[in-house]
Amino acid sequence: MHSEQAPWCLKAAAWGGLVFLHFPILIIFLYAFNNEDAAFSFPPKGFTLKWFAIAFERDDVLEAIKLSLQIACIATVIAMVLGTLASLALYRRDFFGKNSISLMLILPIALPGIITGIALLSAFKTLGIEPGMLTIVIGHATFCVVIVYNNVIARLRRTSSSLIEASMDLGADGWQTFRYIILPNLGSALLAGGMLAFALSFDEIIVTTFTAGHERTLPIWLLNQLTRPRDVPVTNVVAMLVMIVTMLPILGAYYLTKSGDSVAGSGGK
Repeated sequence: MHSEQAPWCLKAAAWGGLVFLHFPILIIFLYAFNNEDAAFSFPPKGFTLKWFAIAFERDDVLEAIKLSLQIACIATVIAMVLGTLASLALYRRDFFGKNSISLMLILPIALPGIITGIALLSAFKTLGIEPGMLTIVIGHATFCVVIVYNNVIARLRRTSSSLIEASMDLGADGWQTFRYIILPNLGSALLAGGMLAFALSFDEIIVTTFTAGHERTLPIWLLNQLTRPRDVPVTNVVAMLVMIVTMLPILGAYYLTKSGDSVAGSGGK
């Protein structure tokens, strides 16, 4: 009879991996509350909230936050619409070129960000589109669509086709079947995909660097702050804000999808 307890060495390795991954994040949180004006001083010289007040009094910080939120919201809406439509079009029917279309949908998230950024910039220049907020939104939507598509098509594959057939047999048209059968089953998957897409867009920097032009999103603002050591305490506060804003949607998406097999209409046994 095998023990269900993991060996102590595996537990130690797991905890060691968690510490290795999250220790730098904890340091950022620690310095955000450090009372010392110096960039890095350990141990902290006291606890203070003054850097938060200073950060939110700066117009450049507020403008960067506002721009990042606007772009993330618009890119998420576009991704949810396109990703859902693409998944609905592909999940049931087999046709020539289906695998190629699926690959093209997933490819943007697999490509290095610098390749995607260069490709988008070249396309915008060819079309005579000046980099700005529009180009950032388009750039973010290209990889956010993949997140929504993967979530929705995974849920569709777990949705019993007998529910859809029963709806149609009872006289419901395509719109009624979508509204009352398909959409309720996709609810949590859509929400999770949208939350992940928002988090991914909000902290994206590589593609944004190539498509932003003169616009400064919050990640670009943070990158520019690396050359200003006197602003490090404020930068730590903003970095902590970015981590919180991106962490919460990811946690929410995890809790929404972890019990996906038990949703109504699931094909699971």
